Amino acid sequence: MSVTLDASGIGQLAVRLGLLSDAQVRDALADLDDKKAPADSMIRLLERKGTLTPWQGGKLRKGDLDGYFLGGYRLLYKIASGSFGRVYRGDDPRTGQVVAVKVLRHKWTQDKQKVDLFVREGKLGMGIRHPNIVAVLAVGQDAKTGQYFLVMEFIEGGDLREIINIRKKFELDEALRIMEESAAGLVGAYARGLTHRDIKPTNILISAQGQAKLVDFGLAEISTGVGGGSVTLQRQADKDDDVSVDRTVDYAGLEKATGQKAGDVRSDIYFLGTVLYEMATGLSLMPVTKDRQVRMAARRYEEVETTLAKTGPELGLPTELQKLLAKMVAFDPKERFQTPTELLDGVRQCRVELGGASVLHVRSRVPEGPKTLFAVESNAKLQDAFREKFKAHGYRVLISIDPAQALKRFQDKPYHALIVDAGTVGADGISAFNRVLRESDAAGVDVAAVLILSEDQAGWAGRATDHPHGTVMVRPVTMKQLIEAVYQLGPADEPAG
Repeated sequence: MSVTLDASGIGQLAVRLGLLSDAQVRDALADLDDKKAPADSMIRLLERKGTLTPWQGGKLRKGDLDGYFLGGYRLLYKIASGSFGRVYRGDDPRTGQVVAVKVLRHKWTQDKQKVDLFVREGKLGMGIRHPNIVAVLAVGQDAKTGQYFLVMEFIEGGDLREIINIRKKFELDEALRIMEESAAGLVGAYARGLTHRDIKPTNILISAQGQAKLVDFGLAEISTGVGGGSVTLQRQADKDDDVSVDRTVDYAGLEKATGQKAGDVRSDIYFLGTVLYEMATGLSLMPVTKDRQVRMAARRYEEVETTLAKTGPELGLPTELQKLLAKMVAFDPKERFQTPTELLDGVRQCRVELGGASVLHVRSRVPEGPKTLFAVESNAKLQDAFREKFKAHGYRVLISIDPAQALKRFQDKPYHALIVDAGTVGADGISAFNRVLRESDAAGVDVAAVLILSEDQAGWAGRATDHPHGTVMVRPVTMKQLIEAVYQLGPADEPAG
């Protein structure tokens, strides 16, 4: 249906749909000062206030009455498309937990094989809890729309493909650390009898803290089961205009060439080897092609060892790394690492031989110098309160009314704690909060960061970075609560004054 409601009507519709509270609608109508204004004026105002996302607003404009909630989780906006379906950022209205919600494409809901694979992905994922695997929280079918969905933990960061495209290649120890964590994820899955079946850079997420997490076991096969689903799904994915297909990964081609059954964990190890090579060199170990017959050709896999032996020395790869890669991508499966545990041991040994972080002292993540708080606050009385209360707890207090100064000061000399009062400095405060946390991760130090929102800004909470050392507090907030939050969020080896 098309939207013909006025501002008041669209507000009440949003309330009935569970998108807004009565109080939020009343506040917006007061700001609009015209209950009979066009619905679009109300929607645009709500989007500016952060109480509706543009994705939600777009659905309201079209008159959509369904699809805002799945399994009790609220959808906020689309973040990705994959071979199985679309992925949305969402949250749990009851707890505020941020999640990722994967929704199976409508055109596949009538295909029992696709539905079974999708539901199996969720059920198998719910049985795995590992720091290097994205957790699956729920799987189900919406009773009203018939949509199949699964809910996963939300990883603030990006996938490895995006990072490679930006950085081109990694320092060797960082590449090996990511590989070590990816291998650890495989170990955790294999202990439950699972293989991944779709290892590629887009299925390795890197959190804002730099931790690698394997995602999308949608093509995983129980090791003792019968495989084959990946071929059908890859053909379908090739036809989808809005799905990015990795043109190097083809498990069926590798296993046909080597005479192995689907579900062999050594195939996961092989493709992890191609990922490691690309991280270290910025180049693909196998030719990238859209031609499926070329991808399936045995020669394509047989030549990998020759390519590695030639390009490794040319690119200056250390002998230790070349040996590790050679054992990962050996054409003969018997010459590869035989289990994820063997691979994990091999990666760790390579890091040791190259003098990497496995044998180096891990430096403190506490910023150097006197304990310092930076506050972004424009209210003079609150500035005085920050100075008085935090100095009593041993903090040196720096204050600015300009949110941009929070990042500049941190880049010049990292501080220990940050408080940003967006209630007095506006939306730029959220950007400063997010950027300082990203900068702290890049610098390898921890900062306890608190973002304060006024009551009418509560809808902005979803814009803040989800981070273990950051939190959002909505007024009313006491100074005691702020001090407690700073201590709780601070580095573990910092004494609590």
